[in-house]
Amino acid sequence: MTLAHSFRKLGLGIILAWGWKRAAIALSAGALSALAMAPINAWPVLFVTFPVLVWLIDGAGARRWRGVGAAALTGWWFGFGYFVPGLYWIGYAFLVDADTFAWLLPVAVCGLPAYLALFTALGCALARLLWTKDATRVLALAVSLTCGEWLRGHLLTGFPWNAFGYALTEPLALAQTVSVIGLWGLTFLAVAIFASPAVLIDDRAATRRPWLAPVAALSVLIAMAAYGMIRLSLEPTTTVANVRLRIMQPNLQQDVRFNYAAKAEVMRKYLTLSDRATGPQTTGVRDANILIWPESAFPFFLTREADAMAQIADLLPKDTILITGSVRAPELPPGTRITRAYNSIYAIDHDGSILSVYDKLHLVPFGEFLPFQDLMEKIGFVQLTKVQGGFIPGDRRRAIDLPNAPRMLPLICYEAVFPDELGSREGVGWIVNLTNDGWFGISSGPYQHLQQTRVRAIEQGLPIVRAANSGISAVIDPLGRIVARLDLGVEGVLDSALPTARKPTPYARFGNIPALIIIALAVIVVGRRRLANR
Repeated sequence: MTLAHSFRKLGLGIILAWGWKRAAIALSAGALSALAMAPINAWPVLFVTFPVLVWLIDGAGARRWRGVGAAALTGWWFGFGYFVPGLYWIGYAFLVDADTFAWLLPVAVCGLPAYLALFTALGCALARLLWTKDATRVLALAVSLTCGEWLRGHLLTGFPWNAFGYALTEPLALAQTVSVIGLWGLTFLAVAIFASPAVLIDDRAATRRPWLAPVAALSVLIAMAAYGMIRLSLEPTTTVANVRLRIMQPNLQQDVRFNYAAKAEVMRKYLTLSDRATGPQTTGVRDANILIWPESAFPFFLTREADAMAQIADLLPKDTILITGSVRAPELPPGTRITRAYNSIYAIDHDGSILSVYDKLHLVPFGEFLPFQDLMEKIGFVQLTKVQGGFIPGDRRRAIDLPNAPRMLPLICYEAVFPDELGSREGVGWIVNLTNDGWFGISSGPYQHLQQTRVRAIEQGLPIVRAANSGISAVIDPLGRIVARLDLGVEGVLDSALPTARKPTPYARFGNIPALIIIALAVIVVGRRRLANR
């Protein structure tokens, strides 16, 4: 029996599978697909799992509407299998205060994947509506899953975490294509490329040259790698003159970060660590003119604690600025009880004066607010941060002007995973991303967060400086190269120059228009084939 015959037999067996066998195959293929994401990045596995998805949709049923339902169910099982191992780390956050939240662990680990899998189901259902009998059905799947992924990234505040396009962002050369077509264009290419081997089992009456689709896919992959290698070789990392960064990564436990009684301990650690010498030629914080602390750094309202502000002023040398996260109280009449707050970034001068404030715009559902907040609180629910009433969202995305440094675009935590929400980069020279991935322990989550943040740098042509409580803190150049980093679970400081911004990329100038053109062309090809087959 030849290899080709065995491959065809395998494909036909999957097409004919039904009932629990079909569900098990889809679930297993989805789970294996999670290996393509950070920190494993075993993306070649998708050359196996996406053809399986194509064959399952092939066998979804002969009649259109019956086939749509079966395809949707197949897509749900595939998505559920993909999201459970890919997002298991979210459960860690519910163990930080186990007495309060541990009972919700199954909901977090299985409930969220079950919801997100609905978008994969929708993508597969739409694919079945567009399905053809030849190689163009791969394009139908790519279009449909990309639409499903886009909806997942936008509907109900959105959660585009581990979109399929991220599979093509490691090695770094492959990721450079995102500077032209963005994440959604890359998602389309990823699905089309990885699903292409499915047509090798096609009957020659339907597909005359079944080898042509995988050869074309490999050609696109090679072209992407060549483009990336050329771009990386022609654009070395350069740095901004006279800007010296110091990132402080305290690696504090979560119960300390939200305990007011630990105020003195937190401040002592921050001040000592920030002024730590990193070598025989360093002198501590005096080596830097921008000091950066992570998200929600304090278990108190920073600007309402005069002694903490005084300690910061004593720490900062002249002409050195602190960029730090902090919970911020809203402006209220004196004596009014504070029930809600902002998750903010402060820029603080060496004399303790506040230069600028940014309030987080895109809040985390169930972490920083509850849907139907008042009703949920009456029932007895509370979000992970335990801020009664939930955090208050900021009013707009805006850049911050700093003395003696390029204009800065602040992003807090997972705001960095939304490619469509960064706003205008006009006049911006770098992005600062403050985060607290300490909620998720030593797990895949922080690695995935870093991977997605790095893609934002490539999309925009802007360096990103990332300060995380427990890691991974990093300085990333505009092409996604990590110039310096502090690993996960490490306490320390990171000294670095600031990489220079590049000219706006095609994606920064045109947004999703190039991706839309590619998808529209694919829809035309699929539509013409469907008309020809009638």
